[in-house]
Amino acid sequence: MLAELSIRNFAIIDELSVSFNKGLTVLTGETGAGKSIIIDAIGLLIGGRGSTEFVRYGTPKAEIEGLFHIHPEHRVYDKCGDVGISITDEMVVLKRDITDSGKSICRVNGKLVTLSVLKEIGQALVDIHGQHETQYLMQPDKHLFLLDSFGDRDFKEELVKYENAFKEYKDINKQLSELSRNEQEIAQRIDLLEYQLEEITSANLLTDEDVKLEDEKKMLSNFESIHEHLQDAYYSLYGEGKGLELVSKALEEFSQVAALDESLKTDEEQFGSSYYVLEELTYKIRDMFDSLEYNPDRLNHIEMRLDEISKLKRKYGNSVKDIIIYGDKISKELELIQNKDNHIEELKSKQSKILTKLSASGKKLTKKRIDTAKKLKNSIQQQLKELYMEKTEFEVIINQVDENQFLKTGMDNVEFYISPNQGEPLKPLSKVASGGELSRVILALKTIFSENQGITAIIFDEVDTGVSGRVAQAIAEKIYRVSVGSQVLCISHLPQVAAMADTHLHISKLAAQGRTVTKVLSLKTEEKVNEIGRMISGVEITDLTKKHAEELLQIAESIKKSS
Repeated sequence: MLAELSIRNFAIIDELSVSFNKGLTVLTGETGAGKSIIIDAIGLLIGGRGSTEFVRYGTPKAEIEGLFHIHPEHRVYDKCGDVGISITDEMVVLKRDITDSGKSICRVNGKLVTLSVLKEIGQALVDIHGQHETQYLMQPDKHLFLLDSFGDRDFKEELVKYENAFKEYKDINKQLSELSRNEQEIAQRIDLLEYQLEEITSANLLTDEDVKLEDEKKMLSNFESIHEHLQDAYYSLYGEGKGLELVSKALEEFSQVAALDESLKTDEEQFGSSYYVLEELTYKIRDMFDSLEYNPDRLNHIEMRLDEISKLKRKYGNSVKDIIIYGDKISKELELIQNKDNHIEELKSKQSKILTKLSASGKKLTKKRIDTAKKLKNSIQQQLKELYMEKTEFEVIINQVDENQFLKTGMDNVEFYISPNQGEPLKPLSKVASGGELSRVILALKTIFSENQGITAIIFDEVDTGVSGRVAQAIAEKIYRVSVGSQVLCISHLPQVAAMADTHLHISKLAAQGRTVTKVLSLKTEEKVNEIGRMISGVEITDLTKKHAEELLQIAESIKKSS
């Protein structure tokens, strides 16, 4: 859910911070108070098109920041992971600045990202629907995904089988394509691979050889310093009156005391252990000192070997391990190309088998998709009926691609069609004109798909325009139902919708220090009654309108409990 929204220097908003809750939040207020400006800010936060007109006059930049709480299995984790953004404590923070020169600066969890990355992540979190906007549901290329998300477990298992078979099919095709290149390309490739393999093989590389050589080089390059320090360390410890002898004498003296005081026995043992460790270290230093030998020829050999390895790294990898792995890889590729005829026959045999498997899986998937489409149609028709559009027809059109053509998602193209008025032909949903009917259709679809889409927050910007009476009440109930599965923010002029709100925010504007500013107030019960009364009657609020408002709130509470 969208938990917090901060806006600075955006249009008529100087500084605004709004906390949002779960469920249905309704934003009301006079026309021009700034309700849609808040939604515009969220739209920009999730990657919408920016403009210098959004920057408050006289300020250098507009700043918008949003905090989202997300479920651990939300798809935004994968999207963030793909671009190297980490998510901690199940929170994502989006931030966007727009300067007065028109430049956009975008961040996700503090990391700078491009506008396209912000948009991809943002639109996985928020879906904004307004009267004149093209929405996710209005995009035909998204309809197949929506239909599939409505499928049951058997359907999804079949879809996974098909996708696995399709991946295997694509891999085989790629291998065949690589092996079927013209002879000149193959000959050139063989020459290159043989040269590279010979260069790597003749180097006789050993794993981590460069690391060990660097350590040895360091020792030889600092021979004099190492020799001097080892010598000083040894003679400081060993000899008459030196460190080791003094510690031995101290141990003897302490042992005399421990023999008289039983509580010091443990300390005596630790003292003794420390002495023997120090003695062992002294002998080790002596051995190191005795074995140390300066060898300029060995140093020269190491430097030449490291230079050879460095040249190979520039061509084949960042480490000796990477070079060895690359050598194994090109060795296999070389063997594959040199015996390509045999491999081609094997791959063609595999291709034939996987094609049979893919075709069978694709046909099963199509059948299950058709069954799913029927269930979806019935669900949508029921939703439309509840919105008093019982004469509206909804259809999921599934067109199969050519028999030998396979797509990543199956062998089908899917698009939603609708006929809002009885007697009219079905038309693509994306071609239906905007208006009150379209708003209800979109609301019906969102009621079905809100949970399946995985959207964190859904925003309705005056989708109830042009409706009243029983339709208004039906829309209010439907918006509330959507909010049960997803957080919903809704700008509305309908008192029925406002009454259903879990949180009611009133937006107003006022003059301060010669400038217009927008304010947001979370309404309490009595304030809700007054605001809903204003929405019912206009400016003058009578006892009758208050009573009507209270009645709407009671009805809404009853509907919520029954839901």
